[in-house]
Amino acid sequence: MAPAPAVLDDSFLAHVRLACVPGIGGRLRRLLLDRFGSPQAVFNATPKEIASVGRIGPRLAALIPTLATNGVAEEVIDTCRRGRIEVVIEGGDRYPALLSRIDDPPGVLFVRGAIEPCDALAVAVVGSRHPSPYGKRIAWQLAGGLARAGYTVVSGLARGIDAAAHRGALDAGGRTIAVLGTGVLNIYPPENADLAAEVIGRGAVVSEAPPLAEGHAGAFPQRNRIVSGLTLGTLVVEAAERSGALITARLAGEQGREVFAVPGQVDCRTARGCHRLIRDGAKLVESVDDILEELGPLFETTTSADGRAVRSPAELQLDDIERRVLAAVDASGSPSSVDIDDVVAASGFSASQVLSTIGVLEMRRLLHRLPGSRVGRV
Repeated sequence: MAPAPAVLDDSFLAHVRLACVPGIGGRLRRLLLDRFGSPQAVFNATPKEIASVGRIGPRLAALIPTLATNGVAEEVIDTCRRGRIEVVIEGGDRYPALLSRIDDPPGVLFVRGAIEPCDALAVAVVGSRHPSPYGKRIAWQLAGGLARAGYTVVSGLARGIDAAAHRGALDAGGRTIAVLGTGVLNIYPPENADLAAEVIGRGAVVSEAPPLAEGHAGAFPQRNRIVSGLTLGTLVVEAAERSGALITARLAGEQGREVFAVPGQVDCRTARGCHRLIRDGAKLVESVDDILEELGPLFETTTSADGRAVRSPAELQLDDIERRVLAAVDASGSPSSVDIDDVVAASGFSASQVLSTIGVLEMRRLLHRLPGSRVGRV
């Protein structure tokens, strides 16, 4: 884990300072940066210039320049040092690549634990705070299956389905990330403090709010864009018709991520949200395989928990022979295609083994055959 740097540069300090401005969420931050170019430039602007930005009221426009020297950011950074909290800045090497692709990424993430490269292979599991025993069992079961398949499980540490999802991943020996609507030193709900400690040991607890921040009505819907933004897809397990989990699912769709839902009993109130999602096109999930087969190529190559370079989530499900044949294709160095005879030579398997394995890799949408006995990556 890398805590806040010992020597603060102006850019780092300005990013943290902007994150501490009350009333500045992801969208307003993006509008300000689009107008002024950097956090430093925002604080150097006059109230009149700031007020010219859409959706910035006169009171907030007058407040922002006064915060340039109020010392709040320095206090927050000192708190992070003492609490061993990593401060991750958008655009930095430690910032999650998936999250950077959403329209309104947080400028700063405060992290207890560690976000690792393998966490790019992640699925969100969310749902009702008041689930049925069935819902809790299914969330635990599916989260455990995802963890055993090599995926990080992301959720919000809330009561009910969120807590069951974190527990399922932990019980399976996997990684999990909890995204809070409060600060990372202010765990909510308080009865999940012990669970949060376990999550920190096997993943991370993260928030865009300063470490000691209290929760407020808008913070929890706001954090949902981070839950979906950190992941390849969002799975909803039980949700009423007016549920924060449905906000997360909607955001996932807007971010170009997959949306999954578990069906429930037709007379169960907490099944209605999931049934609506399925009617609207979400993938119906009966087992973890329904999720795994739907996840497509990654935005960029990442590293799995066991250190392998991964270009598609489907690679996590390969056996040793399939992995070696795929590695032989990649080892050719050709960005487009390789002769199958070269794959046979590089893999050390017989031609019949390689051909049958290529067939499997085609079905997994990892390879495709080309004219002239050649094969290439999808």
